[in-house]
Amino acid sequence: MAYKSLSHFIDVLEQNGELLRVKRFVDPVLEITEITDRHSKLPGGGKALLFENTGTNFPVLTNALGSERRICLALGTNNLEALRDDVGRLLEQFTRPRGSLWSKISALPELTRVASWMPASRTGKGICQQVVHYNPHLDMLPVLKCWPHDGGRFITLPMVHTVDPNTGTRNVGMYRMQIFDSSHTGMHWHKHKTGAKHFEEYKRLGKLMPIAVTLGGDPAYTYAATAPMPENVDEYILAGFLRKKRVKLVKCLTVDIEVPEDVDFVIEGYVDPSEEPAWEGPFGDHTGFYSLADWYPRLKVTCITHRADAVYPATIVGVPPMEDAYIAKATERIFLEPIRRTLLPELTDMVLPTEGVAHNIALVKIKDEFQGQAYRVMNALWGAGQMMFNKVLVAFPNNINLTDGYQMLNHICRTVNPQSDLFFGKGPLDVLDHSSNQFAFGSKLFIDATALNYRETGYSISIDDIKSSTLAFSNHIVALNLTLIEKDIPILIASVRKKEIEDWQLFKQELTLQPIFQDLFALVLVDLENQIDDLSLVLWFLSGNIDPSRDLSITRVNGSNLILIDGTRKAYPTDNFPRLWPNIVTMDGETIERVDQMWHWLDIGEFIESPSLKFFNLNQTDDAVMRIQ
Repeated sequence: MAYKSLSHFIDVLEQNGELLRVKRFVDPVLEITEITDRHSKLPGGGKALLFENTGTNFPVLTNALGSERRICLALGTNNLEALRDDVGRLLEQFTRPRGSLWSKISALPELTRVASWMPASRTGKGICQQVVHYNPHLDMLPVLKCWPHDGGRFITLPMVHTVDPNTGTRNVGMYRMQIFDSSHTGMHWHKHKTGAKHFEEYKRLGKLMPIAVTLGGDPAYTYAATAPMPENVDEYILAGFLRKKRVKLVKCLTVDIEVPEDVDFVIEGYVDPSEEPAWEGPFGDHTGFYSLADWYPRLKVTCITHRADAVYPATIVGVPPMEDAYIAKATERIFLEPIRRTLLPELTDMVLPTEGVAHNIALVKIKDEFQGQAYRVMNALWGAGQMMFNKVLVAFPNNINLTDGYQMLNHICRTVNPQSDLFFGKGPLDVLDHSSNQFAFGSKLFIDATALNYRETGYSISIDDIKSSTLAFSNHIVALNLTLIEKDIPILIASVRKKEIEDWQLFKQELTLQPIFQDLFALVLVDLENQIDDLSLVLWFLSGNIDPSRDLSITRVNGSNLILIDGTRKAYPTDNFPRLWPNIVTMDGETIERVDQMWHWLDIGEFIESPSLKFFNLNQTDDAVMRIQ
């Protein structure tokens, strides 16, 4: 379905009971975030929220894609799986080689179909240029300050259009933009992204880099800007396919770049590669931790245009689950078939759990047909596009349900040999990864769990004994999660008060030698105080804080292998960590109290407690950086 505007999509959301309107004034500084965070963490993602009174001329839409139903509405489908085969065929046309004349002729019908979705240019002004500001002031927009320690206000759903200066190829990416003043923003594109590659080429040529940033319009545009498209495939081909209508483009007024004619806002400008970079950040990021300040290019804004009825779209990211989890789930389901068609025909399913914030954890099912096939899958995925950022990859046989965590853990504990089925590698990591000793580079873990036959484990753990013995070992152990052991899965989770431990390495060594652990498969250590009852929260915290080769060790306890996983934060003096460690993203107490008091007149349902409250005692300092006092 093709949406005429973001307002059109809002109407459809409302007709389907997926939208709540907030008519009273809510401040874009922190308050919109706090309200959205509470709603987005409801089961199923809550509702989309339209804040109609923002202190500007424009309403703010948040959490618009923050549920499976809403993202299906956005992409014009009843089921994300239904898009998978067609997207696979679409991308195959651009990625497979065609050597023979016959292969080229046979592809013509499919290519003709693809051509109907190619973006098309039109002359004159677009609807997005109904109102023009040649003396632009970014403060006219209701840009959010999302979290207390953010470096400022950030545009969080920008579709950033750049052009390769040599080939003219367009790229549409999504990179946050910090507002520096009324006419300058940061351009937070990571070194691995296409926008950064274009920037480096303009820098080499000594040319100004034109940029156009769009906001809103058909939500298919927003999704396409986040999708892991091959560099030679225009994002608007994917958008055209999803909406079943080609995207019509118009030329910007001050830069030589084309944008969809029906978006809500267009911010035009340029980056001067000869200028010194700007100090950008911190920012409460989708990892659930702050991404810390660093140097990035500066955008000079030359013009802002918008629709007469423009709506400002924003997304809030932080501790999962939030809206980005549903966008990532759509990508996971839609792009499985392209991976299978072009790279791994033996791949039968792949899941990127929400707790892994898109790149930390990947679970795959394969047809295991020959020795070493699981490692072929590992090598292929770690070398494929954004999968190069994956940190923990687990391969299962075809009979495992990748959405059943208990089944998967039970299977791992009874089939995986820690000495032979764990493989540690090295490679690129996401720029936002804070756990590795080196920036954007660290270790990876592959677990080969493709075995079908269970081992006899001799598993017999007394819950009372392991609880009493573990707590008696040290008063620095403050809480235990025995949920997995109660389900006959031999994994113990322990929370430690690490700040009080003088020699952390010695503490771990002595702990793992305790005879009570001889029947365990794994012992997991976190510094979450007593917040370890929620296994989803523990998995998020664990996967974000480990560098696998540093933080996983195997100990022999009375002839059995015990895996110790150190999921604690590495910001303590005994860690000697060479980089700054970020704090968990939480709201401040004043904003929480203010939203508590206003909730009754927001008219958005029953009172919801702030998700930030459970993390208050975990952050050691009142800023973005964790510092042990």
